[in-house]
Amino acid sequence: MSESRNIRLHPEWLQHLSGEFEQPYMQNLRAFLQQERQAGQTIYPAGDEIFAALNATPLSQVRVVILGQDPYHGPGQAHGLCFSVRRGQRPPPSLQNIFNELGTDLGLPRPAHGELTAWTQQGVLLLNSVLTVRAGEAASHQGQGWERFTDRVISVLNAEREGLVFLLWGGYAQRKGRIIDSRRHRVLVAAHPSPLSANRGGWFGCRHFSQANAWLTGRGETPIDWSLPA
Repeated sequence: MSESRNIRLHPEWLQHLSGEFEQPYMQNLRAFLQQERQAGQTIYPAGDEIFAALNATPLSQVRVVILGQDPYHGPGQAHGLCFSVRRGQRPPPSLQNIFNELGTDLGLPRPAHGELTAWTQQGVLLLNSVLTVRAGEAASHQGQGWERFTDRVISVLNAEREGLVFLLWGGYAQRKGRIIDSRRHRVLVAAHPSPLSANRGGWFGCRHFSQANAWLTGRGETPIDWSLPA
């Protein structure tokens, strides 16, 4: 988290999550982030982008949920959406493998950039489990409280919405998604798209993007256009 003036949370989410900010764990998380900054650490993403995923896709508009783990820890990469990088940044290996699967599954050409904002505008929530990271140190903000906050986000989605598609890639996301009621939502699991996991099998050929669209179409909804505009 950052200074209060930089916190922006969509009213639909705030209605369900406001109480979390008063909990001791969130106050401890706030103190931890302040200590990080006072120690001269750079934190990604920028303070006004920490809740970017929730602001980009309000609760009532969510149709598909993709769960990531941590923000990218390189300069200029993270901007609050899991797996997404800013335009001008080379897509990291996991995102490259996502694009490979999109090509195989839907025949889409490889995008010219790795910014996934166009997906969020169609109801795809790109949620990391941990919303901040120390520059250059992967997983450096795990275990500080973000996991509890994003568990609450998933709980709200599970309870308040019906017929969502959850894409759970890798064991971490699948464990986090155990609270999802698969009788009310479509839950698709696969290996993580990172090279280490994907090359062991279980990612390439998962066809999650076409399966998600088939579910949406079956419910009378518009499918996601997974292509990315140049």
